[in-house]
Amino acid sequence: MPSIGIFFASETGNTAEIARLIQQRHLPAGAAEVRDLEVTDAAQIAAYDRLIFGTSTMGCGEYPAALEAFLPELDDIDFRGKTVALFGLGDQYGYPGEFCDALGLLYQELLRRSAHLVGFWPTAGYAYEASQADLGDGSFCGLVLDEDNQPELTGQRLSAWIEEIRGDLLPNGPAVPLRQQAPGRAVAAGRTRAA
Repeated sequence: MPSIGIFFASETGNTAEIARLIQQRHLPAGAAEVRDLEVTDAAQIAAYDRLIFGTSTMGCGEYPAALEAFLPELDDIDFRGKTVALFGLGDQYGYPGEFCDALGLLYQELLRRSAHLVGFWPTAGYAYEASQADLGDGSFCGLVLDEDNQPELTGQRLSAWIEEIRGDLLPNGPAVPLRQQAPGRAVAAGRTRAA
């Protein structure tokens, strides 16, 4: 069985594509399994100690339908001892007042359930008015991607984020020192949060 579970909720297919890129291009072959939350149950998530969740944000800062429907199942999962990284997609110009809100909402749900959260990402380089994913300390609660306005930055951002969390997801793999991160990134390496 793969050691990492990647679970996503996607309306347009962009979040699904990022989940597959993580599995196929950024992790060792066979290390991760990708599943759509629309066809996932609590037992499938509970089987993993290392998880990546991805979500888009819909409308005025809402969850995608699949994630909204799945939320009650989170109560059936014991997240204590599970390492979780998050990524979210949003449109900072079309929805500047609720940019990646679903990511922030999911973060709060997992924080309340005592998940060990990793993979925070700097807010520098984005233009938005408000975001529930913004932790107020210069970082988002996970990787933030904007395929509508900044698709040319996705590859670089994704690669840098994966290197940052590689040591948490693949404990036997090498962790990347801060000096090897992408130039100009103001990341607090190794920061984690748990309730």
